[in-house]
Amino acid sequence: MGEKRPERQATLCIVIDKQRKKILLGMKKRGFGVGKYNGFGGKVFPEETIEDAALREFQEESELRSSLENLKKVAEMDFFFPHKPEFDQTMHAFLVEKWEGQPKETEEMAFEWFDLDKIPYNKMWDDDKYWLPKVLDGKILKAKFVFKPEGNEHINDQREIKEVDSL
Repeated sequence: MGEKRPERQATLCIVIDKQRKKILLGMKKRGFGVGKYNGFGGKVFPEETIEDAALREFQEESELRSSLENLKKVAEMDFFFPHKPEFDQTMHAFLVEKWEGQPKETEEMAFEWFDLDKIPYNKMWDDDKYWLPKVLDGKILKAKFVFKPEGNEHINDQREIKEVDSL
């Protein structure tokens, strides 16, 4: 993972209800990733910290609120789209296990709770099946994924996932 990293920074909040053994996922209704289940997140504005952006996007997309002390950074992943370099980004992923409010459908996302053993990987980004199980198992990761040109949907064999002690 020694090559140049993407300039664009993005966030992802993964909401876990440990007691119920469930994950909250959003179905993207518009924009980048439309039609896929995902966590809640998005772009980091120049004046924001990554954590502030994570909390803002989390609230905008789910109507839930959390705080800095409830964000646990679990992964830093570089995504490359050789055919569309403007999509390249570094994704900062956080687990959120404490929040306030009830999730509500927004203009951008509809939500659904899934059992942790029934995550719909076939309706998610292709890379999720490689890193999300590790994160849910308590691992902290640095990763790199390169997507194929066909519809921005599938990763090629250029993927690296390293377990690290901290980020």
